[in-house]
Amino acid sequence: MNATVAPARRQLHPPPVAPSPFPYNPGSLLSVQDLTLDGISHILTRATALETMDPLERARILAKRRVALLFYESSTRTRTSFELASKSLGADTTLVSSLSSSIEKGETLKDTGLTLRALGAEAIILRHSSSGAPWLLEASTHLPVLNAGDGMHEHPTQALLDLRTILQHLRPGLTTVAADTLAGVTITIVGDILHSRVARSNILLLPRLGAQVVLCGPKELLPELAATAGPGIAIERDFEAALRQSQVVMMLRIQAERLAGLQLDLEQYKSSYQLTGQRLAALAPAAVVMHPGPIIRGLELTAGVADGPQSAILEQVRNGVAIRMAVVERALTTNGARA
Repeated sequence: MNATVAPARRQLHPPPVAPSPFPYNPGSLLSVQDLTLDGISHILTRATALETMDPLERARILAKRRVALLFYESSTRTRTSFELASKSLGADTTLVSSLSSSIEKGETLKDTGLTLRALGAEAIILRHSSSGAPWLLEASTHLPVLNAGDGMHEHPTQALLDLRTILQHLRPGLTTVAADTLAGVTITIVGDILHSRVARSNILLLPRLGAQVVLCGPKELLPELAATAGPGIAIERDFEAALRQSQVVMMLRIQAERLAGLQLDLEQYKSSYQLTGQRLAALAPAAVVMHPGPIIRGLELTAGVADGPQSAILEQVRNGVAIRMAVVERALTTNGARA
């Protein structure tokens, strides 16, 4: 007698989605979303501790550890601060750029990463023109990878140093954060938001701490879709209306290298969105002025504003070294669960 096979039971609910495998290495920092609020607080606290530590004691933390800086795009602030941060902790660094390596001959990111690992690199700091490149590199090498900017996607350490700068001005002395740390604070980000990985990381970070983030710019550089990025995000096309409500104003560079095909009148942009001393004094006389650099003086803001008393631009640069010391230390000393 043939056995009767019962029909398969229809599945009423889809199976649970497996969690993302990223980051493979708990020391990696690919996105600000990798960090819990406790993890952010840890980085802020360690940045302050490392910044004030005796240099000789600090240099023993990562003595003779090997860090590779892999930069496919030019950089001054990010590359130099990561290098100084690593060396301040005692690590040995090597810089690999696309113009002075086998990358120029067509070597893939995967093979470059595997080569660096075989040469003894214990962590890789990557800047790349393609969004998602740090994820590919980490999947290939399983080394701790620090995202120093990937295409138009993210720049997590810039968002962390921006946060430290904001806290120093608005919440002095505070190094731990919670969901209401920036409650009641409006931060306006102005300019080329479409192409800005700095804006994207700040959009993902600052509302988690209670801040209201106002995005301001012309439709060519700020699509309406940006308002759906998450809670705490709003769009204001009128720059002067945005300034009136702001405690922090973050100006962004117009990225001429990414504007191909866009019909943008730069003179009209300056008229509508340039931060001048007159606008600042009339509409936001107490606001903190920030800019991730490089600055194009006379375009997104005037020289008087960049060098003025409300400018925190050089503070951002200094904070970059402290934050990146904490992030590099975390990369090479974290071996447990993701922090």
